[in-house]
Amino acid sequence: MKHVLSVFVENQTGVLVRVVSMFSRREFNIDSLSVGVTESPDFSRITVVMQGDGNLVEQMIKQLEKMPVVRAVQRLDERQAACRGMTLIKVRADDANRLDVLKMGELFRAHVVDVESASIIFEITGSDDKVTAFLKVIKPYGIVEVIRTGLIALERGEHTIYEHCEEREYYGKNLL
Repeated sequence: MKHVLSVFVENQTGVLVRVVSMFSRREFNIDSLSVGVTESPDFSRITVVMQGDGNLVEQMIKQLEKMPVVRAVQRLDERQAACRGMTLIKVRADDANRLDVLKMGELFRAHVVDVESASIIFEITGSDDKVTAFLKVIKPYGIVEVIRTGLIALERGEHTIYEHCEEREYYGKNLL
């Protein structure tokens, strides 16, 4: 099962390595990873997408919460969160198919970021399903290159990750 974790951390050198090492030591594979500074430059948010059993994911959350640099961990339900990733796609587009390629991009609300004589680069943001669908319809034209960012997510509504900052019941306890 796919899980999305939002990890609110202090913005310090080496924090990402320590958090990712926690996953590695427990042999979890990270499907997607994104990191960015929050509205406060003192803090960053790490969004991790992973596969795993619910109990093992809960154990991982408890281990993350024990880390002094981690202020909060939030498990996000994709149905109750705005989850987006960005993808850049370079597609073959010559005079014969350029108009068709552009129409496909328009259907998916992909933005053209570069046009050359033999290719077009699109930027598309959205869910993994949307991006995968676009890749599928654009593939016959000839995909030259693709790069995808990791997923980023925020819980919908008035709830925030800051509500989880005081929930540190596992801090300092060895759980394994």
